[in-house]
Amino acid sequence: MSNKDLLDNIKKLRELTGVGFKDCKVALDESEGDVEKSIEFLRKKGIAKASKKMSRTASEGLTLVNENDGEVSLIEINSETDFVAKNQDFIKFCRELSEINFNVKGDLNKLNDTKMKNGDLVKNNLVSLISKIGEKITIRRANFFDKTNGMNFYYVHSALEDGIGKIISIVKLDGIVKNKNDELGNKIAMHIAASNPLSVDKDGIDKKIVDKELEIIKAEVINSGKPADMAEKISKGKISKFLNDNSLLNQVWIMDPKKKVSDVLNENSLDKPVKVLDFIRYKVGEGV
Repeated sequence: MSNKDLLDNIKKLRELTGVGFKDCKVALDESEGDVEKSIEFLRKKGIAKASKKMSRTASEGLTLVNENDGEVSLIEINSETDFVAKNQDFIKFCRELSEINFNVKGDLNKLNDTKMKNGDLVKNNLVSLISKIGEKITIRRANFFDKTNGMNFYYVHSALEDGIGKIISIVKLDGIVKNKNDELGNKIAMHIAASNPLSVDKDGIDKKIVDKELEIIKAEVINSGKPADMAEKISKGKISKFLNDNSLLNQVWIMDPKKKVSDVLNENSLDKPVKVLDFIRYKVGEGV
């Protein structure tokens, strides 16, 4: 590392952590110039200021979708406040990250080690942006949908700009015929954004989630004073409703409450049945 690069990284580290010049240099030497590893080094050394911006919760931010030739990528970048999410430097950074994310097919490790237009790595630009804006910023998660075995569709809820929003969903469908029933794909993506299913069908819902929900339901019913035998029947009915409400195929269709999503898929099948192969839904800050 040249003296200029070292001094630049020391400056970044000092701005980010509030730690003195000497400690920053030691940390960078120990971490072979990696700023993120240097922050970790300083924290392990017990220098409290090293975590002052990194310990806060980043639950605002943006989700961005990128589509090209039938393939689609999705990424979420978080900030601490919605104010920063509207900052033009932040948005520009996120837009370039979305392009890189498409190229690396949703691999965050590759993304962090990719050079941006200014010639520096994503992970270094991230540190620079944090020090400039003064908030914790994190690249939280990413996905990529290739075009094998089906067609991809996406929906951006209340788009702030083209391809940028707070909620974005992607769905891959089999059985879609271009220019015949492909408008169904956008409608299914919109439904997913609105209804937030946990899986395609009931069997796909995580057993831990189901068991926890059943535990809560049983406790609620018993605490209401119902006899044990009646509580068991009521609990079975409630958990069945939970499974239907949270599995895409069994959800009530947002555009016609008399139908389920599975009915709509059947009605729009042409040469072969329309099937949901996969989907994802990002809501900014959800689960943080």
